[in-house]
Amino acid sequence: MRPPPLSHDTKCMKILSWNVNGLHDVVTIKGFSAHDLAQRESFDEKDVEKFKNLIADYDSYWSCSVSRLGYSGTAVISRVKPISVQYGIGIREHDHEGRVITLEFDGFYLVNAYVPNSGRFLRRLNYRVNSWDPCFSNYIKILEKSKPVIVAGDLNCARQSIDIHNPPAKTKSAGFTIEERTSFETNFSSRGLVDTFRKQHPNAVGYTFWGENQRITNKGWRLDYFLASASITDKVHDSYILPDVSFSDHSPIGLVLKL
Repeated sequence: MRPPPLSHDTKCMKILSWNVNGLHDVVTIKGFSAHDLAQRESFDEKDVEKFKNLIADYDSYWSCSVSRLGYSGTAVISRVKPISVQYGIGIREHDHEGRVITLEFDGFYLVNAYVPNSGRFLRRLNYRVNSWDPCFSNYIKILEKSKPVIVAGDLNCARQSIDIHNPPAKTKSAGFTIEERTSFETNFSSRGLVDTFRKQHPNAVGYTFWGENQRITNKGWRLDYFLASASITDKVHDSYILPDVSFSDHSPIGLVLKL
């Protein structure tokens, strides 16, 4: 399903995005090695330390929840030093859970996002679709006035029926309600952000998240995305999932971008 690798003289950037669902457990208990994953994906790195030095000689940027410690957060580890870094989207009610980090590079912004889950009994559904999604979308559109944007992360929505196992049974579940899917289309797809995996694989069934004991039977959800401004999609060489990396209930996703 993946295209041939680019030639060695083609300048490109490879990006991985992964909801590790508990960094402490993944690194210290489950035995995850950033070295092994980076080596497999042909990243050039030397050694591994815990947490803020997961990969030596890379710069790291961290944003953690301050309202509920240990609840949520994002991090970016980059071998390419960004021009600028911004934490949050500039709106106080949305920025206390550490859900967004934006790195500016020469040709684009990379927005690392962990979108709020609507939660049990859909307690946060209204907040999610009527407040967070529109504000996050507007933030992206402001960035696009300067440069194209790539949004990476767990967006907590299976946007189409093909993106979830047994869709008729999940229509009242957080991540697949009609409200969330409509919001995704209204705030992201309809505003010019392209789902790069679906563009490359229109009919592929590929999941990035599995509930407890459901990975072995592949009864999953596609919740993790690389969304890209339409103006930069022609530079996307590959958009893919690594389902065999199983330290978390999510799998990493990858993007290869020609520069």
